[in-house]
Amino acid sequence: MAKKRPQTKAAKAQSAKAQLTDGPIPVVGAREPCPCGSGRRYKACHGRAAAHAVTELVQRPFDGLAGECDWIALRELVPAATAELTLKGGLPDGVPSVTLATVLPMAWPALRRDDGSVLLALQNDTSSGDLSRDLADTLQRALTAEPGNPVAAQRVPADGPRLQDLLDPEGDFAPVVHSGFEFWVPDAENATPEVTASLERANAAAIPTVKLTGTDAAYWCETPDKNHLRWVMPHPEEKLLDALARLHAAGTSSLGEGTRLVGSFRAHGLTVPVWDLPSAMRAEDCEKPAAELQERLAAALAVDAPLTGDERRARGGLTNRQVTLS
Repeated sequence: MAKKRPQTKAAKAQSAKAQLTDGPIPVVGAREPCPCGSGRRYKACHGRAAAHAVTELVQRPFDGLAGECDWIALRELVPAATAELTLKGGLPDGVPSVTLATVLPMAWPALRRDDGSVLLALQNDTSSGDLSRDLADTLQRALTAEPGNPVAAQRVPADGPRLQDLLDPEGDFAPVVHSGFEFWVPDAENATPEVTASLERANAAAIPTVKLTGTDAAYWCETPDKNHLRWVMPHPEEKLLDALARLHAAGTSSLGEGTRLVGSFRAHGLTVPVWDLPSAMRAEDCEKPAAELQERLAAALAVDAPLTGDERRARGGLTNRQVTLS
């Protein structure tokens, strides 16, 4: 009988690859060898397809969640805020609460406090193109982390759950905007000198921000030269820009004397119009003008007629001043 010829390294790699590709390929670090046995790095092999699969979901990561507009505001516009989260099926044993936070100390993705409660950070960099999937992975790991420990960042499986799978769609989402980051620690007055210094640095860098009470997802903020109103709106972008152009051409897009609509951000699939305000105009001064503008905008959104020449020019100006945040 003929002797069996020994397998070459290439043949062994091909055999291992065939065995692994019959099933799911484990997720590893981008620069690690691909588990399929190809000899290439994961990011240049099966990681490329996994990353592409996740990126497909990036357009509106918070779509379907209660308070989508406020999720976007807390992700992109608000320095210090928290919001209680409601999980499907209730909280696990030993977890008294789950709170979304804009940022956490040391840029931690999440923190399991000594009492078992969970803080989930929203403004961290993420490893994939689907922010909802990244946050869901971090949340799941935080729920089972040892109390008193932060949760580290890690690469997220492309087929893992999303926030929409973990959070109750009927749950209330009510952001609370803070003047500083004292919510980081349960007892800020008795914090260590190191924590106190960290809080002071973070507080000094935070732009004063207030959420309006009479309109959804509208946030006043104070800067050295002028104040602004940033308003995350749920309407389809093209229809919203048409409506704003109609108001702008008619001279009714402002929030009163000394204010003006200056452009918009595009963030996570929605549009965020921005108004410049005089430095003397505080958040409470915006409440009535914003409510009145909301009524005018609703009427403009209901108009289906083509834009006039003046309205087209107004729309072009708004589009030219649009900045994409994500």
